[in-house]
Amino acid sequence: MKGIVLAGGSGTRLYPTSLAVSKQLIPVYDKPTIYYPLSTLMLAGIRDILVISSPADLPQYRRLLGDGSALGLDISYAEQERPNGLAEAFLIGADHIGADPVALILGDNIFHGPGFSPLLQKTARDVDGCTLFGYSVTDPERYGVGEVDAAGKLVSIEEKPAVPKSNRAITGLYFYDNDVVDIAKNVTPSARGELEITDVNLAYLAQGRARLIELGRGFSWLDTGTPESLLAAGQFVHTLESRQHVRIACVEEIALRMGYIDADACHRLGERLGASGYGRYVREIASGWPES
Repeated sequence: MKGIVLAGGSGTRLYPTSLAVSKQLIPVYDKPTIYYPLSTLMLAGIRDILVISSPADLPQYRRLLGDGSALGLDISYAEQERPNGLAEAFLIGADHIGADPVALILGDNIFHGPGFSPLLQKTARDVDGCTLFGYSVTDPERYGVGEVDAAGKLVSIEEKPAVPKSNRAITGLYFYDNDVVDIAKNVTPSARGELEITDVNLAYLAQGRARLIELGRGFSWLDTGTPESLLAAGQFVHTLESRQHVRIACVEEIALRMGYIDADACHRLGERLGASGYGRYVREIASGWPES
């Protein structure tokens, strides 16, 4: 399975900060925002990843992530000239996707919860059609909303409904089979000229090939699209890391635990990070590997 991180958009809700830097490069506590969606794809076992961003911002992502080889990944890059809807990622990334299924994740989404990696890996193996992830929220009118029947089957999807049929928001993580490229090519642009991801999901739903996995109690889904949500995300990460003495979305540690790199390579990555607390953590993980 291929992966795509969509790190475009103008980030207007974060102005003036995002006038100078891509919103996915703004730190959430101790690491750049893009580490969080990148780590999600890595936990799914996905190693061939395309980062899509604006022409102005791509050089910064290349400087941060390189070609991914240091993490045992293959990271490539593509330009999105302007925000033309999430589904445009499948057109921009068509060559990257090739004949494979694909996972798309939005560059400002953070996922954290027990058993997440096995769930992701199973979903990646078993994808047939479209798999979405739902999360219960108090304000579903702000999101795409999925409705399921008594048997848990997905029966409807609505984008920002005035009267939501459920409180299950559809998160910014999507798994698709290879048909998604052709489906996206046939999506009619919205009145704003955008290719909407909801229309792609509705096409799968009409074929009876869309399902919704609910992320239940004990799970957290956050985005960082506003100053308030960015602050809340940073506080969430800080609290968990300080109490549990682990680093959430530490891509070096994930690469080691997933077998993408060995302990020596991980330690060298930690050395590059100098005296920072993050760097010390990476070195400690590498020095103590394998764990007893």
